[in-house]
Amino acid sequence: MFTTRPEIRGTFGAVATTHWLASAAGMSVLERGGNAFDAAVTAGFVLQIVEPHLNGPGGEVPIILKRRDAAEPQVICGQGPYPMAATPERFAALGLRQVPGTGLLPSVVPGAFDAWMLLLRDHGTWTPRAVLEQAITYAADGFPVLPRVSASIFAASDFFPAEWPSSAEVWLPGGNVPRPNSRLRTPAIAATYRRILAEAAAAGGDRVAQIEAARDAFYRGFVAEAVDRFYRSTELMDSTGRRHGGLLTADDFARYAARVEPTVSRVHHGVRVHKTGPWGQGPALLQTLALLDGFDLAAMDPAGEEFVHLLVECMKLSYADREVFYGDPDAAEVPLGVLLSDDYADQRRRLIGATASEALVPGDLPGAAERMRRVLAMADAETPVGLGHGEPTFAPLPVEWGDTVHLDVVDRWGNMISATPSGGWLQSSPAVPELGFSISTRGQMGWLESGHPSSVRPGTRPRTTLTPTLITRDGEGWLAMGTPGGDQQDQWTLAVLLRHLHHGMGLQAAIDAPLFTSKHFPQSFYPRSFEPGRLLVEERFGEAPIEGLRRRGHRVTVEGPWSLGRVCAAGIRDGFVVAAATPRLMQAYAIGR
Repeated sequence: MFTTRPEIRGTFGAVATTHWLASAAGMSVLERGGNAFDAAVTAGFVLQIVEPHLNGPGGEVPIILKRRDAAEPQVICGQGPYPMAATPERFAALGLRQVPGTGLLPSVVPGAFDAWMLLLRDHGTWTPRAVLEQAITYAADGFPVLPRVSASIFAASDFFPAEWPSSAEVWLPGGNVPRPNSRLRTPAIAATYRRILAEAAAAGGDRVAQIEAARDAFYRGFVAEAVDRFYRSTELMDSTGRRHGGLLTADDFARYAARVEPTVSRVHHGVRVHKTGPWGQGPALLQTLALLDGFDLAAMDPAGEEFVHLLVECMKLSYADREVFYGDPDAAEVPLGVLLSDDYADQRRRLIGATASEALVPGDLPGAAERMRRVLAMADAETPVGLGHGEPTFAPLPVEWGDTVHLDVVDRWGNMISATPSGGWLQSSPAVPELGFSISTRGQMGWLESGHPSSVRPGTRPRTTLTPTLITRDGEGWLAMGTPGGDQQDQWTLAVLLRHLHHGMGLQAAIDAPLFTSKHFPQSFYPRSFEPGRLLVEERFGEAPIEGLRRRGHRVTVEGPWSLGRVCAAGIRDGFVVAAATPRLMQAYAIGR
């Protein structure tokens, strides 16, 4: 099959990320003796600088890693919690029925920095200075402005000076919108990271002591204190069209630490697929695999009507369960054992027919139907106004479902990692003046009604859409993969994975093949829109499959030929390191040798 690029093959190592500079930075670490985890931390920090409209230093990251010498993969959860002051009652007192999509109110503790430092401490070999060096260089000396970065800043070029002056100072140098492909510097971010490194160096020559000092500087030192001062003293415009202050405090930062958890997994077609827990949407992919076990996928055209219809209808059932059952398991009982069982999949599979379902039907478990009724009543509770909404689209930007970043790394020793950093977008919340970056607005994903598994609760994690994937075969790391895309992430990952597993397509061919996405379920981001039956497809599917999907009852919208999905992947196959990256948006790259 024709591919836009070759599938990368080698024996030394490979890095695949959503930006060529991050891929090159990660590969340079492998070349200088670092392992996959050192490379991932380095690439992750570079992505914060070069894709600031999709992630930043104030964001979050879920990580799944497999050490060559460990029996099982593990998750590092870098998803920060709601502030202790964030309660449904607090938002209700402000006259709100939903958490705003932008501004100060939806901010949660930024978890990415601690997660990267925890990964570096426990699995890496490099120092904080070594892994931050390239990110600091790009922030201080400049990086090329992606067209989407320029468009994001342009869309806010009037709003920032009028409402968020601290953001104007960072993103409108000299009062001007940076031109596409020009050189942009973010010196305040470079200064913040240099100060963290100075405090780390003051801890002495021990690598672990330096990492702990860096964590303290961020969560119990000057970074937390700067956020606290700004959020306590300022009221700024958000997506409600009104000005509000923030809830995040230094105490919230001090209380936080990234954590290590087991993966949630399922065997499918000879491999074991590993995801995060139900504080992310990852188990929905596993539920979908359980449903698909009852079908002959290999007999279907991987770019055909039947294949697309089946995956969409299975995902509708899995995502209906996501809406009523998923949340932080520290605060809500999530019946994962039932949801991932074969008996449950057998029952649910009977609901899949030859025509498109218009309903959202969760499993027949206690309280599910009533929860779904409440979810649908809460969705679209407000009309979005003011500065943007969602994750993180502004009008008049073209529709773009790529709203975070992703990276995968495998090294010559067989270590493997998949991570999906996000949050802290330049357009999501005002830049903290003393730091130069924005804070995650992931709090918008919680419902303002008590009693739901993903209700806003002080000190708990919002249910996130971020969902890296790591796959093992016979106990060894086999493939790391993922994509940006909010609610669409597991839809795109699933299509690529199944084409690779069941149809023998190489990684690049599976990524290049036309993709699709269902908008059938309530979106996880403000204003929580719900479009029953709507299906987006790339026009490269061709007339016959598209018309066939319409005959089945799907409300099809044909998108551009290369408009959906930003999947990256890296793994080990047939004794080789392999990697691939999407050509969509023309910026993701896989590098290896």
